[in-house]
Amino acid sequence: MFSSLKKFASKKVVLTLTAALLTAGLIAGCGSTGGDNQEKVLKVGAETTFPPFEFTEGDKYVGFDIDLADAVAKKMGYKMQFKSMGFDALIPALQSKDIDMIASGLSATPEREKAVLFSNPYFEKGGFVAIVKKDDTATSMNDLAGKRIVVQIGSVALDVAEKIPNAQVKSVDSNSQLFNELKAGTADASVLDNAVALYYLKQGADADTKIIGEPVDPEPFVWAFRKDDKQLKEQADKALADLKADGTYDKIYEKWFGPAKK
Repeated sequence: MFSSLKKFASKKVVLTLTAALLTAGLIAGCGSTGGDNQEKVLKVGAETTFPPFEFTEGDKYVGFDIDLADAVAKKMGYKMQFKSMGFDALIPALQSKDIDMIASGLSATPEREKAVLFSNPYFEKGGFVAIVKKDDTATSMNDLAGKRIVVQIGSVALDVAEKIPNAQVKSVDSNSQLFNELKAGTADASVLDNAVALYYLKQGADADTKIIGEPVDPEPFVWAFRKDDKQLKEQADKALADLKADGTYDKIYEKWFGPAKK
């Protein structure tokens, strides 16, 4: 009898240990690490024709958004995996879990809020401006009524342009195409983010074009996450706050825009 009880107890211990090991294995497999020796990965998506926020330099993706997202990922204990795609493909990619976070100069519009979860603002942008050829007589957006205006597809600039009376608005894939349209004479003006416009003019576009009027509709930039990723969003918000507190944010800002305003 004692022998039978001993065998039963031994089997129970083995079964308990086996169940524990299986459970541990399942828990380990729930993350995005792929194994004990691999880092957790944060898949970040952006449209990379938006300098100085994200663009290509040689064979590398660079920019303010990329540097900041990388710093945030590290602060959260992740390794950033960056993916470039069209601006209008970002939210679908997020929803299909091809990426975990959008860091691409995204404005927090009510329409987008229906589909994604927004972070706290990470950049206070200066609004939208219009770019025209140097010899154009227009001095403000009001002078663009009835004109051909080009904007980047999916951008909030579309909403700004459509408020101009009788404007003929056309969307293109990238910000660089906005200037190409102006040079080719297929558009009279382009509407885009002020920080991006200043960057392009600094890079040489000011030889042929100019900014008119004052920036309109200033809005902050935010990151976007899936609706069910509230914990990831909160981790990113905390990491951003920590980077601002320890001076890392200011260093990244200064690299791309000059000294941060206090």
